[in-house]
Amino acid sequence: MEELIDIIEEANYQYHTLDAPVISDYEYDQYLKELIELEEKYPNLKSSTTPTQKIGGVVLDKFNKITHSEPMMSLSNVFSDDELRLFHERILKEVDSVTYDLELKIDGLAINLIYENGILKTASTRGDGLVGEDVTENIKTIKSVPLRLREAVSIEVRGEVYMPYASFNKVNEEKTKLGEELFKNPRNAAAGTIRQLDSEIVSKRGLDIFCYTLINPQDHNLNTQTEVLSFLRKLGLKTNPHTVTKSTIDEVIDQIHKFDVMRHELKYDTDGVVIKVNELDLYDQIGYTVKSPKWATAYKFPPEEVETKLLDITFQVGRTGVITPVAELEPVLISGSIVSRATLHNEDFIKALDIEINDYVVIRKAGEIIPEVLRAVKEKRNNTTVFEMIKTCPSCKEPILREEGEADYYCINPNCPSQQINKIVHFASRVAMNIDTLGEKVIEQLYHAGYLKDIKDIYNLKNHKDDLITLDRLGEKRVSNLLDAIEASKKNTPDKLLFGLGIRHVGAKIARILLDEYGSIEDVMNATKEDLLNIFEIGDAIASSVVRYFNSDYAKELIFTLKELGLNMTQDRVLVKNKENPFFGKTVVLTGKLEDFTRDQASEIILEMGGKVTSSVSKKTDFVLAGSDAGSKLVRAEALGVTVLTEEAFKEMIDRE
Repeated sequence: MEELIDIIEEANYQYHTLDAPVISDYEYDQYLKELIELEEKYPNLKSSTTPTQKIGGVVLDKFNKITHSEPMMSLSNVFSDDELRLFHERILKEVDSVTYDLELKIDGLAINLIYENGILKTASTRGDGLVGEDVTENIKTIKSVPLRLREAVSIEVRGEVYMPYASFNKVNEEKTKLGEELFKNPRNAAAGTIRQLDSEIVSKRGLDIFCYTLINPQDHNLNTQTEVLSFLRKLGLKTNPHTVTKSTIDEVIDQIHKFDVMRHELKYDTDGVVIKVNELDLYDQIGYTVKSPKWATAYKFPPEEVETKLLDITFQVGRTGVITPVAELEPVLISGSIVSRATLHNEDFIKALDIEINDYVVIRKAGEIIPEVLRAVKEKRNNTTVFEMIKTCPSCKEPILREEGEADYYCINPNCPSQQINKIVHFASRVAMNIDTLGEKVIEQLYHAGYLKDIKDIYNLKNHKDDLITLDRLGEKRVSNLLDAIEASKKNTPDKLLFGLGIRHVGAKIARILLDEYGSIEDVMNATKEDLLNIFEIGDAIASSVVRYFNSDYAKELIFTLKELGLNMTQDRVLVKNKENPFFGKTVVLTGKLEDFTRDQASEIILEMGGKVTSSVSKKTDFVLAGSDAGSKLVRAEALGVTVLTEEAFKEMIDRE
């Protein structure tokens, strides 16, 4: 058994890490089959690091939390050569000279791996940067992640889990056969896969990893990032092969442009290049912001553009009734996935670009958004049809309306099927109520079957369990999982519920601000427009939208029903463990330009520490955080005797915590 493990581990390393297979797939399968049979026959001899763990089979109830030994920070971004030169100049203000390590920025999911005496103990996601989810059993299924290192060292490693294009296309082909909602892109697929509770599903998805950093590298006598990567490879961990070191910023920029050309030939997604100071002993001297290191940044590639033919223009109806024109395209490959549709935004956008049906068009795909049309290739125009905006809703056939000053047309029929379906899709989505297995395809199926006409119907599906089991592609296990997920969602924090309602202009952040201010959905519902306008970051459009929504009989009845069904309506007002911190219960106003924080970042920190951020200075204000170019708010604070904080004082106060 030990001999088989050695053979299989070496084969995994050669194939998945070095991309240089030493045995055939058939031989590999035979070795694995023999090991499985022996482990079944002699379970007492089964090793904790056996490669058969990569087959999966562990089913979890939920993910436990793991606190990171050091925060998993994000990187700042630059988008041009000039911005990169400014990054370099800021570093040279702190140190005399540096070299740079350049690594491809993999578009995946950040993971933290902990090995003790060479054995993989835990794997966790980034989470909020301080606390992540324990996904150890899922990470064990990735063939390029060694369960046992080549040396018995104790280390903490960070890397990026990603899904290669081949795996992505295979997964979506299977989802198509099952009638399930497709993954939007490889990153979305990798993130969704890692959060599967069944590791056997994960093992079949073909995930991979690149490791890129080591916590406390000085413990292993490493002096540069180049040495760190070499050390990781020596231990059997997979690193990206496209890594170089450069001495000047001109060389860095030249190499980035080479990477930009080369990336189109890769078998996985990369959206940029990470530039790190190579000398590890300079990191503390160069320093950190609250969110990111100052000694590293990510150069983001411009979105990929390709040409294809516009076959038709169709229309889709959003959850708020917005009618969006959609380009139906001749399928084309972009960043490893086939694109056949792209947004055309609205009528004015189409007319401004002078786009006609049957035109050849240039499209762009950037990040998570649906691809968009950039321009028509007019020199190729032949036998085209001029676009005309529709007059009625494509879903319910009722007249559509465009109000003065608005760019979009709206379906104003509150019972429009497409609106109702999309409202439920949004409510159940991962970023809102996170009801696993209740995706768009299932929602459409249940809507048309008559079981799911409104948000509140989600929580009555349990009354139809026997009927649901008989529907196509559901069955007893899927229905049971669905009902369990629905029941679990009742415990979500009320800001998730408020966001899930789909109120116009109320995103996840605004929902959290409102609940932090009022404490319950019902108190938000009873707030006046004037009350809302007194909250920092709540403007006229948001306040009007919230009041308009909750003034409707539909909203009042929905909230009452959801409360009766057991959904959590009250926010835990204890935002921080230490109520003695300097911002707990304090009101803070921000003014001027901050150097190391955006307004959003500073506000988020104050809110997390139990403080309140408002937009106007009064006698009730406890602190004014003033950056450069502070204006009338600073003058008023000084006149009222309000304590004024510099950015340095603010940093000292939050560091103290």
